[in-house]
Amino acid sequence: MPEEKQETSDSKAEKNQPLAVQEKRVETQHSIKLHGKKIDYTAVAGTIVLYDEEDKKAPQPKGEIFYIAYTVNNVKDNKTRPVTFSFNGGPGSSSVWMHLGLLGPRRVPMSDENNEMIRPPYQVEDNEFSILDQTDLVFIDPVGTGFSRPVEGEEGEQFWNFTKDIESVGEFIRLYTTRNKRWASPKFLIGESYGTTRAAGLSGYLQDRHGMFLNGIMLVSVILNFQTARFEHGNDLPYPLFLPTYAATAWYHKKLQSPYQSMPLAEFLTEVTDFAESEYTVALMRGAKMSGDERNFVIQRLAAFTGLSPTYLEQTNMRINIHRFCRELMRNEGKSVGRLDSRLTSYNRDEAGETNEFDPAFPIITGVYAGSLNQYLREELEFESDLPYEILSFKVFPSWKYTKFMNSYVNTAETLRSAMTKNPHLRIFVANGYYDLATPFFATEYTLNHLELKEHLLKNITMSYYEAGHMMYIHPPSLAKMRGDLIAFLAEAA
Repeated sequence: MPEEKQETSDSKAEKNQPLAVQEKRVETQHSIKLHGKKIDYTAVAGTIVLYDEEDKKAPQPKGEIFYIAYTVNNVKDNKTRPVTFSFNGGPGSSSVWMHLGLLGPRRVPMSDENNEMIRPPYQVEDNEFSILDQTDLVFIDPVGTGFSRPVEGEEGEQFWNFTKDIESVGEFIRLYTTRNKRWASPKFLIGESYGTTRAAGLSGYLQDRHGMFLNGIMLVSVILNFQTARFEHGNDLPYPLFLPTYAATAWYHKKLQSPYQSMPLAEFLTEVTDFAESEYTVALMRGAKMSGDERNFVIQRLAAFTGLSPTYLEQTNMRINIHRFCRELMRNEGKSVGRLDSRLTSYNRDEAGETNEFDPAFPIITGVYAGSLNQYLREELEFESDLPYEILSFKVFPSWKYTKFMNSYVNTAETLRSAMTKNPHLRIFVANGYYDLATPFFATEYTLNHLELKEHLLKNITMSYYEAGHMMYIHPPSLAKMRGDLIAFLAEAA
């Protein structure tokens, strides 16, 4: 029998040694002219390693978060200079969209209306709508997106859930703030789509875990309460909340009759939202108790607002599923409308299908953002990596877990309410696209109107609307408007 090998104190110590993971940091110098003023700034592209501190003697590295930061040079006092942390959603999306579409000093090329694909190849250009003149910017890629990865030997699934995502992004924000001496700076978050879910979660986590109180949060295309967007049997909430965006889409594609087609959009939507939160909601609540006349009244109103036939609406039992709507509205023309941006249309092989073959927004945005970002990283930011930059990670999304919300709907609205109550100086900016069928504006209004905030705190919420979709900044007029709205918000909140 072989002699059993005894583990020495040296081998134990060696086993407990943390894996050596080298952080990367590449710094470059740039300048841009924003509204007649030249701004010199430093760009840093790099990684920060996250550690598990359960082993106090030898904290173990778990993951690397890739980030890109822009800071204006020659600032006399960082205590008055805001810093904004930006991330997108998914879950499983990198930060590229708002980075190169809205906020950063360089942006992707755009067509005049962005309703068509730009011919490749692509090259970034100066972003005259950047808010870098108002705030330093830090773009965060959560683990599994961009160049962010779990370290060797670690599984990505430990980061791919609601709770650990907030903890890891929150830890990055703490580390960046500490290392760069920004605790005294006005601090902001800006998140898009699931990034708004994350931002609301961070509003509570940063306060309660680290005592980091924020000045403001900018929410772009909001989803805080998932019940508002889950088309499931027994949940009638999404149907009235999506109706105004269905109506806006039908108005845009000229599928309505007089007088609605000739109305200004905002005026038309006021009538639709009034119906959605009154007669329509009551009808869905009454269900089989409705009389035939009541049912016919609701169906006729739905038909007038959506451009869908009364027969079709009768067949759907007055409940219009988003995916069915995208196919049905323009079926007679062989087209379907987009979910991310219902101004956009596409063709499908199966014209009788109920769902889109693909969202028409994806081919328009994916190529130009991926091509521009990959060239920009290496050519201008001088960051080299052979890893694929995961624009949208198809590993992260299918693996994502919402364990905290088992047997209930994900809802971070309550976290936001609590954070605003504890920090009455926290201000919220909300950007809504009229043609956004992923996170409809009326669902956002519903969520915020049900925060149960005290009246004086409701004044801390600013709402803005754009005649565009989920990524309203791909629409040039909306991009220009957003810069003005964000600058006004930052000035007030900081």
